[in-house]
Amino acid sequence: MKKADALELLQTVEFVVDNRGHKKAVLLDYAMWEELLALLEDWADAEEIRRLREAGEEAIPWEEAKALLRDEGVDV
Repeated sequence: MKKADALELLQTVEFVVDNRGHKKAVLLDYAMWEELLALLEDWADAEEIRRLREAGEEAIPWEEAKALLRDEGVDV
């Protein structure tokens, strides 16, 4: 999901307001919540990859990383 898609999704939120009309909470459709969580995870992953590349760390494809982890007994 792109940032523009996330901004579009946010247009569908509902606000809980107090008796003075001040926004106090946000209601999200659960499907939107899941999409936003996935987006945030993707952004965090992208930032981590960028940071590792800048530090000169080698990146390997996820499938290869999973195989290496499984060889070490990690359940992924």
